[in-house]
Amino acid sequence: MKPTRTTQTVSVYIPSGSREKHLLERLIRLAEKRDRSLNYLIVEAITKYVDREETKQA
Repeated sequence: MKPTRTTQTVSVYIPSGSREKHLLERLIRLAEKRDRSLNYLIVEAITKYVDREETKQA
């Protein structure tokens, strides 16, 4: 039996205050510099944030 694969999609909204800081452009430059996708950097940042918050609550 072939396993089924589900894909979850997450959309990221960047508030207008962050746009003024050129957050998206900064992320794109960093992704290019690290030879990673923009999505990879965002998931990495979220993972580190969640890990850090869970550690605080433990």
